[in-house]
Amino acid sequence: MTNRNMTKENQPLSPAKISSALNSDENTEKQTTESSFEQFIEAMKACRHCQKDFGFEPRPIQWGNPDAKIVLVSQAPGQKVHDLGKPFSDLSGKKLRQKWFYVTEEQFYNPSNFYFSMAGHCFPGKTSKGSDRKPPKVCWQRWTSQELEYLKQAELFLVIGQEAASRLFPNQKFEDLVFSHQILYGKPCYVLPHPSPLNYRWTKKHPEFEEHWLPEIRQKIYEILDLPQAQMETYRNLKSPQKESWQKGGSQKEC
Repeated sequence: MTNRNMTKENQPLSPAKISSALNSDENTEKQTTESSFEQFIEAMKACRHCQKDFGFEPRPIQWGNPDAKIVLVSQAPGQKVHDLGKPFSDLSGKKLRQKWFYVTEEQFYNPSNFYFSMAGHCFPGKTSKGSDRKPPKVCWQRWTSQELEYLKQAELFLVIGQEAASRLFPNQKFEDLVFSHQILYGKPCYVLPHPSPLNYRWTKKHPEFEEHWLPEIRQKIYEILDLPQAQMETYRNLKSPQKESWQKGGSQKEC
């Protein structure tokens, strides 16, 4: 028997209203997460913890949206990246885009495609011999380990270089990590050597990386980003590296 005295507040919700309420809760949770992420990034970019050790003002580098499809974890920015404020805006990035990933600058820097995290978010300066210093471990402890917690929804993780790999996969041989499939936060993960032109000895010693593993990694990137196969053929047939936007007016030599 229908209860005519039932108040409007006590009436059961219709399926449509339940769905609307659930979506509202999900949106609120998403907004809260995005807000906390933005606050976290703001705090990270304001960090000057290492200024005394560096001898110059640090410039924390961050790029990408928290919902990016692919997360790339590398070592630390170089001098060029420090100056421009954009990750991989150097010869290493050029090789990564044109020779390894076969993606355009626009695709690479689309914040919904790639998120760039690092073992150290600032250029750490040079050693007395002129090479880049290793990133201070405090940056990973204070920032990167927390940053990655916001990025677990990514479809693919790419770890670039031994320094970053040692933080995520401690006590494991680098070559073993490169030449086997990894899982990070429950998602597929590949460990890659650093694309720096100075690292040519490693790739020369391990030709199987470029011959067998890069095609698999590249195909995975294309599938996730839904890129046209014709683009892959274009990059595969490149006769020489293309000049990129960060090189305009620059005097750096080609890879």
